Amino acid sequence: MPLVAPSILAADFSKLGEEVRMVSEAGADYIHVDVMDGFFVPNITIGPSMVKSLRKHSKLPFISHLMITHPERHVEAFADAGSDIIEVHVEAEQNISETLRMIRGLGKKAGLAVNPPTPIEKAFPFLREMDLLLIMSVNPGFGGQKFIEDVLPKIGQAKEEMRRIGVSVPVEIDGGITTETGELAARAGADILAAGTSVFKAPDMKKAIAALRACGGSKG
Repeated sequence: MPLVAPSILAADFSKLGEEVRMVSEAGADYIHVDVMDGFFVPNITIGPSMVKSLRKHSKLPFISHLMITHPERHVEAFADAGSDIIEVHVEAEQNISETLRMIRGLGKKAGLAVNPPTPIEKAFPFLREMDLLLIMSVNPGFGGQKFIEDVLPKIGQAKEEMRRIGVSVPVEIDGGITTETGELAARAGADILAAGTSVFKAPDMKKAIAALRACGGSKG
């Protein structure tokens, strides 16, 4: 069964600390933080100072998903702010290997994200250098988008390549995750579901998280 990483992009920003505390107490496994710079994606969200201020509200691992053009310039700041996993995009303007090494050198786990139009093979050369593979199931930039089902085969393709080269990297999927799409993703092999609206807008966060964790429970 998959782990659940509620994405605070869908939280109420007027009481963000309380929302992070509530979702942590409701049984989340991670806190997923979407960081957007207005260049790599059109939207602008939060920075490392917000991550630092939220740290006191949860002991869960923080995944900082950097949807920014030059992530290598900001990795250290997000590490210092309390991020446990830092994800950068294969499409960003950077030396990917150097950025992943930088993240690990700061004592954090390194993730690599792949957008829907990007072939999953673009991530394969870096599988030994990462600790998490993020497959986007929406085009990044805004919450509440519809799940792109065409990305599902990427999960199996990535897992097959991992088996071929003898590595094991958890696969996170992010975008449009509900119990229905989470079931599809989990059955395809996703290990972590990043879910925003379906958790933070749910009448009962605990039940919403439990329902997502139950996705794919009878697979294989």
